[in-house]
Amino acid sequence: MRVVIADLKSRDGFVNKDTIVGGYGARLRGFSWTTRLIERVRKIYQNVPSIHCAYLAAIFSSAGHEVVFTDEQPADGDLGLVLTSIVDYRHEIRWADDARRRGMHVGFFGAMATHVTEVFKDHADFIIKGEPEAAAQRLAQGERLTGLVQSPAISALDSLPFPAWHLLAQARTSHAVGRSLLPARCAFPVLSSRSCPEFCTYCPHRITAPYRARSAENVLAEIEELCNRYGRPYLIFRDPLFTEERERSIAIAEGIIRKRLPVQFECETRLDDLDTDLVDLLARAGLHTITFGVESVDPQTLKRVARRPIPQAHQKAIIQQCRGLGVQTQGFYVFGFPNETAESIRATIDYAIELGNTAAMFKVLTPYPGTPLYKQISSRIFETDLEKFDGYTLTFNHPNLAPDQMQFLLGSAYARFYVRPSWAWNFLGFQGFGKWFERMDNYARRKQLANEIAFFGSQNSDGRLE
Repeated sequence: MRVVIADLKSRDGFVNKDTIVGGYGARLRGFSWTTRLIERVRKIYQNVPSIHCAYLAAIFSSAGHEVVFTDEQPADGDLGLVLTSIVDYRHEIRWADDARRRGMHVGFFGAMATHVTEVFKDHADFIIKGEPEAAAQRLAQGERLTGLVQSPAISALDSLPFPAWHLLAQARTSHAVGRSLLPARCAFPVLSSRSCPEFCTYCPHRITAPYRARSAENVLAEIEELCNRYGRPYLIFRDPLFTEERERSIAIAEGIIRKRLPVQFECETRLDDLDTDLVDLLARAGLHTITFGVESVDPQTLKRVARRPIPQAHQKAIIQQCRGLGVQTQGFYVFGFPNETAESIRATIDYAIELGNTAAMFKVLTPYPGTPLYKQISSRIFETDLEKFDGYTLTFNHPNLAPDQMQFLLGSAYARFYVRPSWAWNFLGFQGFGKWFERMDNYARRKQLANEIAFFGSQNSDGRLE
């Protein structure tokens, strides 16, 4: 059987799919000069193929089937599997419709297919609901699937074959590493665990399947295979909480050191799952970047959405330690929690700058289908175009902020964070800021605040818009 796996590359804005936002994906269309620049940079420096596509390729290849990968062009085969996203689903449907007209048996998989099944039902022979590997195993054994197909999560993750990256288009792979202007060409996502054990009401990472982890030995075997095939790969651990199980993450790091595996890697985690000893060990193993969620500076805002706050002193200590070790840090921030005002969002922007992390990503609270947040505020959702649930667009009636005001604050956050001399100094790896940097940073802040005053006009003392 000839199997075509479609991980389609969007032509509109910068799009991330697969494990991003729990698999729903995100799309950044630049709306200010700063965000337009960031969109272009990400297109060059953040471009890796889907890890679930690579898992499916491995399952079909190990069963003796021919596997063909495409990111756009039509491809003929017996079976077509299309990765879905919320931000690009119309494109995915068009590709599937065309493939079916040519006689291919086509199915959809991914978070969007799992939780918003109805938009795909007239465009496929089958729709996989859940993590796709169990359904793929049935297809690889010759079963012809139709309709809605339940695909239960595989508990023993060590039983899965390693992702078959050699069957996917390597020319597409690139990822930023350090301060080099040349992106890494051997960059690969790795899933050492799946789902998330936390209970944040707005996060889609945990809504498809429960948390499970691979053994440290299995993860190390995959890394060793990548090193043998590609030399010095750059690894992107896609786990929402890489250090959730401290002993397991220690075993992975110690194994990399013991086996002398020539890798650099980045991971995402909670900063309160890190301590000085663990950060030191990860850095010796090749840790290049840590990404983490801060979301809001206000602990009460976080508690309202069931996110456990992390003491600011601990956040600052870990980031300072990483800076001293040459480990880059990227913080995630979310605007638009229901109780927030323009003033509270400005406080979060101030805190992002104060923390001094290497990079920051600011997004708008989005009620993704299947999350508790979606159910809680469904009556306030006004947006009917699902592709606008992109992480950068306000899709519900916020109590205090209009959509144009939210977008202005988002653009202001990117401008204030990145248009600072001290940010460039920090990014280049230097420590300590002189009075010149402080004066220039203050000047940039005054200019931005003047823009905000001109945009918003007068405000109440609590920051609510009049």
